[in-house]
Amino acid sequence: MQFGLQWWLFAVALGTSMLGGMLGMASGIFIVPILTMFERIDIHTAIGASLVSVIACSSASAAPFLKERLTDIKLAILLETATTSGALCGVFLAGLIPTHYLLLLFALILLLSAQQMLARRKDRDDSSSVKRLPLGMTLMYGAGLISALLGIGSGVLKIPAMDTALRLPIKVSSATSNFMIGATAAASAAAYFARGEIATSVAAPIALGSVVGALLGARVLMKVPNEKLRLMFTAILVLLALQMLLAAFGINLIGPKS
Repeated sequence: MQFGLQWWLFAVALGTSMLGGMLGMASGIFIVPILTMFERIDIHTAIGASLVSVIACSSASAAPFLKERLTDIKLAILLETATTSGALCGVFLAGLIPTHYLLLLFALILLLSAQQMLARRKDRDDSSSVKRLPLGMTLMYGAGLISALLGIGSGVLKIPAMDTALRLPIKVSSATSNFMIGATAAASAAAYFARGEIATSVAAPIALGSVVGALLGARVLMKVPNEKLRLMFTAILVLLALQMLLAAFGINLIGPKS
């Protein structure tokens, strides 16, 4: 692989992991479309590299988040059981539901999540105590189910669930989600590695860029005010919802048609 391309992959991973790490989202939601659209990298290789990026991002930002006591490990483990259960059901249901219906459903969920996050701006509670856990577990199950059906990271749904259902501060939600997506990605990456779909020449510069980006993202997260962070995440939700709506009608602006 050309040296210039490796620097390009490093830069892509740095930028996407900084944004993903700061918001508690899987950077793969950005990395996969970029690799497949601009570099014409095989989708399976791109997903494998993305999983490596998520693991690196989660691991690198774990220490700063734990030091600041933002990550709720006990809650993360509990919620991950619901997400994993939903993902397993999604695997069995994959192919039974038309993709465009799933995309429309996902877009609707993203828009509702954005609306809920904005609606609660005036009702912000800085307490980190967990509320309405059964509702949160149900939403986590749904996040895992939809992410498995669409083949995307569930972090984009986990954070609204923790923010609106569990009433957690946005920074706690982001840090806890970041911890969870790393554990989920590790399990998935093992399968891709066993199938030989993790190319070292692609994954190595992406992993390195992800570590640097995640560390920078963690620093930014702890300095950005809660309301600005919520507005940033809400903007991402709306953009992704619009992309899902377009994809439901066969229009794909950020990646190749599947």
